[in-house]
Parts: sequence; C-alpha cells; structure tokens
Amino acid sequence: MVKFVFWALLAANALLFAYGRGMLGSADGELREPARLTKQLAADKLVLLSGEQAQALAAAAKAEDGPAEEEAEAEEAPAPAPAPPAPATPAYACLETEAFAPPDARRFETRLARLELGARQMRLAVPYQEVTSHLVYLPPNGGKEGAERRVAELRERGISDYFIMQGDSPMRWAVSLGAFKTEASARTLAAELAKKGVQGVRVLPRGPQSNRFAYRFRDIDGPMRARILEAGRGMEATILHICK
Repeated sequence: MVKFVFWALLAANALLFAYGRGMLGSADGELREPARLTKQLAADKLVLLSGEQAQALAAAAKAEDGPAEEEAEAEEAPAPAPAPPAPATPAYACLETEAFAPPDARRFETRLARLELGARQMRLAVPYQEVTSHLVYLPPNGGKEGAERRVAELRERGISDYFIMQGDSPMRWAVSLGAFKTEASARTLAAELAKKGVQGVRVLPRGPQSNRFAYRFRDIDGPMRARILEAGRGMEATILHICK
C-alpha cells in the first residue's frame, strides 16, 4: 500500500512538471516564449528600435497631434468675459437754480446737506430788490433849471400833482408824478399823462435792496439731478438751468 501511494505521487508530480513546461499544451491556447514568436504574422518584418529611436518617433507623433489638440482645447475653452462698461460721464456739467429768498435758502441747504455734494455745490449771492412801491416820474434833465422847465410845462397841461426830488442820489432833480403800491396803477397814470402830451414819463420800482441766493452744481448725473429737485420741492426757485 505504501508503495502504491509513493508511485502515485511521483506520477502526479511528473504530470505537473510537464504541464508547467508547456509540454502538454494550454487550455486557453496561449503560447509561451519562444514558441509564441514563431506564430507572429510577418515576423521577419519586425524591427527592434533603440531607446533614442523610440523617443524620436514618439516626439514626431506628438508634433503631428499637437495642433489638433490645441484646436480642441481652444474650442473647449470658455469665451473671455466682456470688459466692464466704462463709467458714465456726468450728464450735466453745470446746473443752476433761480434765486431763493433767505428763508427758503436755509431750508434748501438743509436738505442738500443730505446729498453730500461737497465741492460740487456752490452758493451764489444775487442782488435783489424787494419792491414795495412804483414811482411815476420824469427823469432828471438839465439840473434844477431843467426840472423847473418841466414843472412849468405840467402846469400848462393842467397837472398840479408833482414834486421836484432833492437829495444826493441819481434821482436828484427828477420830477415825481406819484407813487403806487401796484405796477398796474402806476402804468395807468403814465398812460393818462401821455394822452395829455407829457412825454418821457417812466415807472420805477422802489424798495429795500437785499440779497437772495442761487445754487450752482457741477458734474451732476441724471439721478442726482432728480434728488436736487426733490430737495427743493415746494419752492418756486427750484428750477435748474444749464450754465457754464
């Protein structure tokens, strides 16, 4: 029995050795070297390359494929973002209001302070006369003697309401013909005197001199212009004119 087991194991090892050496063939049809080389198609045309030759061929193949790869990358690359638009230039280089009376000017300035215009805002003093009456008169002409001649002409036409003006002013030796609160009343008298043949009659507004205030703005765009108008809402002088 021991002998049988010994010979059986010996036979099995011999079969495994022969299979491992390829003597018995392969179940999946694979061939080992050097037998596999003998089965190659056109084996006589195979050329063995050195390392330098293989690198040269690889570089040539890469050069041929390079332009196509670059074009593909260019097509895949996203288009550059558009450049941001240039900042808008101010729509109004110079804007100016009408003249505000002092109380309205203070209110307007308080509202403008919220807009933080800084150097773009300027206040301008505007001479203003507060008209309290309208004088109907004959202007000076020839000094005192000229005034007396005009008075004599008025008497001849039946006009007795007159007064020769004195004092140190441009109106000295003018002949006053009446003063009225409204311009309409003054114009009515001037027309009546003209019908009577009195020539050169004029109407002069009179009243105390003072200052009002206008406002000038530089480099203002459309939205800021609207905010300025809103700041002056309810005030007659809030009218913006183009200026230089």
